[in-house]
Amino acid sequence: MTDFSKQRRHMVDRQIKARGVRSGPVLDAMRTVPREKFIPEDLHSMAYHDSPLPIGARQTISQPYIVALMIESLELQGGEKVLEIGTGSGYAAAVLAEIAGEVYTIERIEELARRAATILADCGYTNVEVLHSDGTLGLPEQAPFDGIVVTAGAPEVPGSLKRQLKIGGRLVIPVGRHRDLQELLRVTRLAESEFEQEYLTAVRFVPLVGEEGWQSGR
Repeated sequence: MTDFSKQRRHMVDRQIKARGVRSGPVLDAMRTVPREKFIPEDLHSMAYHDSPLPIGARQTISQPYIVALMIESLELQGGEKVLEIGTGSGYAAAVLAEIAGEVYTIERIEELARRAATILADCGYTNVEVLHSDGTLGLPEQAPFDGIVVTAGAPEVPGSLKRQLKIGGRLVIPVGRHRDLQELLRVTRLAESEFEQEYLTAVRFVPLVGEEGWQSGR
């Protein structure tokens, strides 16, 4: 029988902590969430590899290091209200749920939203709500958010998401004019109409499709 808990510890030590992620809550969450539960059964042997993996519907579960980096960049302390755009497998939402008080996650592909909701419930996450909608518009009825994380590449930062941040809140999002290569940015809301933008690293994500994103997939 595969010892996934040992693989998780190894993943955190070798892939995440060794590459500079220092947040205690993030490292603890990555050691806790069973990534194998969020991928197809025939890929379980690759659950803790340092790479993205296909999850169906032409989508992927992100590389563990990138998940950790993006969540660390939100600078969560615990108990916050967080919005995730691009539920995918539900794995990142589970990591967020280990730290935040409330997690809302939006997925535009209905089959992925249903599957992620089922897996998250089966894993016991009661503080996550999965919605099937256009994530580029955010979730204004639950705003403002302490943090927003986007797991798909946008041509520019959606204005709706910026407006749904609390003062002092952070938005982490891949942005690029080309669909296959983006810059990971952190946008911090300093005041009602004042934002600070920081470059974090170069990344590759599937396109963010929606009214304030790309108009279609590939």
